[in-house]
Amino acid sequence: MMKRIKTLVLSLVMILPMLLSAQEQKIYDTNADAKKDIAKAVEAAKNSNKHVFLQIGGNWCPWCIKFHNFVHNDAELSSFMADNFEVVKVNYDQNNRQEELLTELEFPQRFGFPVFVILDGSGKRIHTQNSAFLEKDKSYDKDKILRFLKNWSPAALDPASYKK
Repeated sequence: MMKRIKTLVLSLVMILPMLLSAQEQKIYDTNADAKKDIAKAVEAAKNSNKHVFLQIGGNWCPWCIKFHNFVHNDAELSSFMADNFEVVKVNYDQNNRQEELLTELEFPQRFGFPVFVILDGSGKRIHTQNSAFLEKDKSYDKDKILRFLKNWSPAALDPASYKK
């Protein structure tokens, strides 16, 4: 019995800092005007031949923080993302449920959080991605993320990419 208690306490001591650091990291601006940020990103995407990548979630969501860190800490993923997408983190929380915006985006919250929405350079929604399909074990899968990003990059949807 005492051994079990020691194991439990040790496990908590090891896990607690990770949980606290995930909760302390704030990647979503809770005061941001999402519609204005998206409009700026769409304009920038149009001018630079990119798409817009919306990461919808909140600072309360450990998987949202985990995705941000996973991409940010991987040079290949973060470079590909920067080269092909204007990124907007859309905050969703109990104080700001983004109801009007999510209605316009055809209810991506149905997949849970984080959820990713890809817009083209004109602001048209071209894809909604359930992030669960990009997971592996207790993290994310780099190959799945890279394949997803490549499949929805501007080059993938450019007809010239398919001419012989």
